[in-house]
Amino acid sequence: MRQFKRSARIGEQVLRDISRLVGTEMVDETPGMITFTHVRVTDDLRYATVYYSCLGQDDQQRQVADFLEKEKKRIRHLVGKNLHLRYIPEFSFKYDPSVREGIRIERLLDEIKSDSQDK
Repeated sequence: MRQFKRSARIGEQVLRDISRLVGTEMVDETPGMITFTHVRVTDDLRYATVYYSCLGQDDQQRQVADFLEKEKKRIRHLVGKNLHLRYIPEFSFKYDPSVREGIRIERLLDEIKSDSQDK
């Protein structure tokens, strides 16, 4: 039987809660569409790195980063209500370029496919 680390389970819960919170309760305040991709929680459950992605130009990405930094304490407080922990992890938000890179690769593959069909 495989055992899962508690930090991984807490990370999954934080990911669900942040996605729900920002997607529903804070949707009017967000400067763009934000997708949270992964949460990594330290083993002592004190710190959580939340990876996010957003589509748009660089200025919109900066606005999203500023928004998340500004609302970090509020998000932590609201997410902490659903976590039954002695200490709520401190959040840090990091941009995850994997979604943007995936779209770029998909476009390149479509170009290659259309070029090969034209021949």
